[in-house]
Amino acid sequence: MVSQEAHVLMDEAAIRRALTRIAHEILEKNKGFENGLLVGIRTRGIYLARRVAEKIREIEGVPVEVGEVDVTSYRDDLAVPNGERGRTEGAAGAAGTFSVQNRKLILFDDVLFTGRTVRAAMEALMDRGRPQMIQLAVLVDRGHRELPIRPDYVGKNVPTSKLESIEVLLQEVDGADRVVIAGRRRPNESCISK
Repeated sequence: MVSQEAHVLMDEAAIRRALTRIAHEILEKNKGFENGLLVGIRTRGIYLARRVAEKIREIEGVPVEVGEVDVTSYRDDLAVPNGERGRTEGAAGAAGTFSVQNRKLILFDDVLFTGRTVRAAMEALMDRGRPQMIQLAVLVDRGHRELPIRPDYVGKNVPTSKLESIEVLLQEVDGADRVVIAGRRRPNESCISK
């Protein structure tokens, strides 16, 4: 839910332009997208990956496979029963029937913050096989990394305070497209690191 103190950083048109630019950058960097797979981190990363896949299809005239990954059981900042992570009975991990073996993967997330969500997603994907490479695309990079993770494709860099919150709203989930920076959280208010 967007607070009354929220400031809009990207509207629908800005998000569309950023995703179009990311699609072109992916094609340029990879000299096309043969043997590629776009993988969205649940929830909003999936919709970003699907939108970019559609842009690539429009540009290149070929369909692009999209997969999804749920990092819940791979997180290092959430309590997991018995302290087990990764390959646990019923672990969510990468959903669907796609193969990652020897493929170029572009991993999508909405906001890059500490890097812990991306680390968890890479772990979940590596449990499925050995990709040729993994690249990272994010709609917003807000800084404050805790792990040595850097995106290959960025929609918008937004320097923030650790106490500020970036919220990405997408039509598919929230009924509108926009990115907002919300008012400051209280220092003791919990926030899952992305």
